[in-house]
Amino acid sequence: MTNVLYLSILALAAADAADEGPRGVHRDIAYSDAGGARTRLDVYSGRGGKDRACIVWIHGGAWEFGSKALVGAKPGAFNERGYLFLSVEYRLHPAVSYREQAGDIAAAVRWARDHAAEYGGDPRRIYLMGHSAGAHLAALVATDGRYLRKAGLRLKDLSGVILLDGAGYDIPRQIRSAGRSPRLRALYLDVFGDDPARQADASPIEHVAAGKGIPPFLILHVADRPDSRMQSLSLAERLRASGVPAEVIPAEGKTHMTINRELGRAGDPPTDAVFAFLRVRDGRRSARGSESLKP
Repeated sequence: MTNVLYLSILALAAADAADEGPRGVHRDIAYSDAGGARTRLDVYSGRGGKDRACIVWIHGGAWEFGSKALVGAKPGAFNERGYLFLSVEYRLHPAVSYREQAGDIAAAVRWARDHAAEYGGDPRRIYLMGHSAGAHLAALVATDGRYLRKAGLRLKDLSGVILLDGAGYDIPRQIRSAGRSPRLRALYLDVFGDDPARQADASPIEHVAAGKGIPPFLILHVADRPDSRMQSLSLAERLRASGVPAEVIPAEGKTHMTINRELGRAGDPPTDAVFAFLRVRDGRRSARGSESLKP
């Protein structure tokens, strides 16, 4: 990692920490004993409540860096609308592969299933949401049932998936299309290797099939980012062909960083799209309908 990139991450962390609300935060809860500090999560419960749908947030960072602390305005925005917000740390490459990372996310979902009620959450209503590499891991866990099965769960135990500007839903295609960007190609080869079978195994699109219980998807991408647009549309097409609801929304005027950093802020169009998706999906899943989901 270059010094410039490292300093940029620290600056973003500081900005996010400034946005973060102080109420109802439960930090560094171990959801697995596999990775020490890297397998912990933070629970943002806000002002409290009962039977609230759970958002499990997965940070980005090219599978190699990032932090659960980089949440910005998200916890407050979700808490205010009646959601429990969980931000997950996971082990990083090269210490582990994408398989262990996906396993960590599945273990965090298992923790949410077992413990969300203790913080006012409804374990029957769990949504995965991730940005960049976190979007890839969310999509992989929600399509390749092996990870949740190992945690004692099923794909249909997820209520929905929200992806923010991922470009790793079809790894072989992304590597092929990265010819004009040697650094990008090198990144994907470093993380996923050059074995076509391994690349396919890491690709959420390759695990999409009808009848598996895959939950509905909302896929957002930066409007003028070609690889993210292509990957998002391809994944959505495969999901729909398999009978899975999938919506793709281009985020105009955003960058790969701002689509994440500004999520949760008032007047932010991607934020409005996320809560519109949740109002529809959560309204269908919740039998009680007791929580107000108005933006």
